[in-house]
Amino acid sequence: MNVQLRRAIKEGIINFWRNGLVSVAATLVMVLALFVIGSLLFSNVLLTSALSRIEEEVDISVYFKKEAAEDEILSVKSALSQLPQVKAVTYVSEDEALERFKTRHTANALITQSLDELDDNPLQASLNIRAGDTGQYEVIARFLDSSAYSKLIDKINYFQNQVVIERLSGFLAAARAVGFGATLVFSLIAMLVVFNTIRLAIYTLRDEIAVKRLVGATSRHVRAPFVVEGALYGAISAVVSIIIFYPITMWLGPASVRFFGGPNLFDYYLSNFFEIFLILFVMGVLLGVISSSVATRRYLRV
Repeated sequence: MNVQLRRAIKEGIINFWRNGLVSVAATLVMVLALFVIGSLLFSNVLLTSALSRIEEEVDISVYFKKEAAEDEILSVKSALSQLPQVKAVTYVSEDEALERFKTRHTANALITQSLDELDDNPLQASLNIRAGDTGQYEVIARFLDSSAYSKLIDKINYFQNQVVIERLSGFLAAARAVGFGATLVFSLIAMLVVFNTIRLAIYTLRDEIAVKRLVGATSRHVRAPFVVEGALYGAISAVVSIIIFYPITMWLGPASVRFFGGPNLFDYYLSNFFEIFLILFVMGVLLGVISSSVATRRYLRV
């Protein structure tokens, strides 16, 4: 580290402390901006996890007409298994469907009695199809509709789950857009506060700056301490923000598992601590350096 850099860092730290409450105010605004950025990271993890979990539970249920023979249904199962879009196919016979239905409604005496009074099994044989990706279900449905097996099929039921996926995907996109907008707004506010803080520091130190000019100080030498000061606002704000997230994620951790099915936010915070801190640190320093650089270029004529 050369002498000029050490001097710039030293003067930047002195400027930071000299500004007192103004530095505290600028740091708090920067903390708020970084807190919004961090909150966006955590909310994105939760929403993405919820979407993935629902996608894993989505499948196509193909119900066959009563006259469809079991060997014909198994033939359809074999044809579906050969499709690259299909991950798994499960055959559920009429008898198995009835047993499952009875098991689910054992506590309902009326349903059990009604089934016992029927001469025939009212339930249909079906195939439960799981695709490798939710976007491939439409391809599978079109294959069934256009194939020779369509005359055996009574109905294909997957659209209800697909609506849930589309709504959650839309909500995720909207949440990301709102989060990005909030991040942009608070980042601009933080930059404006740092900008005005540096402007105030330049005005306060105008005599020292004039002396530096008289002794032939270069433009970089005069501006560097103010840029360091701006970087300090960002660095300190990142440290404060990551500390604030500790009790918040600890408190929200159980709720994130209970309502979203995981991951535990506190566990995510601990396992990704350095990555999260690095993001906040880089963002904070960038905001501080950019705003202080703009301020020095505008108000320092060296």
